[in-house]
Amino acid sequence: MIRADLHNHTLAAHGRDTVADMYEAARGSQLDWYGLSEHSPLPPGYACPLYTGDLSVTFPAYVEAVLALKQNVPSGSPQVLLGMELDWLPVNMAWMKNILGLYPFDYVIGGLHFVHDVPVGSPRSWAADFTQPQRFARFTAYYEEMARLASSGLVDVVAHPDFIKVCCYDDFQAWLKQPGSLDLIARALAAMRDSDTAMEVSSAGLRKTFNEPYPGPAIMRIAADLGLAISFGSDAHAVSETVSHFEELARYARSYGFKKNRIAVGREKITLDF
Repeated sequence: MIRADLHNHTLAAHGRDTVADMYEAARGSQLDWYGLSEHSPLPPGYACPLYTGDLSVTFPAYVEAVLALKQNVPSGSPQVLLGMELDWLPVNMAWMKNILGLYPFDYVIGGLHFVHDVPVGSPRSWAADFTQPQRFARFTAYYEEMARLASSGLVDVVAHPDFIKVCCYDDFQAWLKQPGSLDLIARALAAMRDSDTAMEVSSAGLRKTFNEPYPGPAIMRIAADLGLAISFGSDAHAVSETVSHFEELARYARSYGFKKNRIAVGREKITLDF
């Protein structure tokens, strides 16, 4: 049984429900720990077409709501954790470090959503005239950047480590079969191991048309061989997605030999059985 979900979103960015509503949905689950991990505000000059809220305004309100909730957890309900999904923007290192110091986060998830300033989760970034060789080059750049994210020491978890497949699943599967691709991924995962950063195993991909967790089997095999720590997340953006597919996710992780997962409280690592 998965006891902790560290990846959940709210109205602040592009979710559909409030902090209180998301938590209320989690109370009906078997969780012991429920983490909210809203997207970090973006620096000037950056925009994600998927975000509907102005995070410079909504993020502080999100933090206030989570901290208030932490102080009023009903008896027998999951403990609340304040998290953030930090958008990894290496040219804005000072911006990222400043955000990390503003609030008392329990944990920080590193989300790689931009490659060369392009939002890879947007279908518009994968137009039909964007050729397969260009796509393959972007996949390569994605994992080169992931290694730097993992090595940074700024985050506790690397989110959905093959998120880049979300708009181009078939091309990504073809790239995985190219010589050197799995070696490149292994270097990124080794950077997680060497920095003691957990890899997220997420059920969000099970809600997509390709019906595959993040990460897919090829990456899970590498992670198991390297002995990575893992963290679980639903990446829920609505109450209906809260703790979705967690039984299936637990079976998936166990099938690769994983028996423990990690959370962080006050940035201190805690290992749980599942």
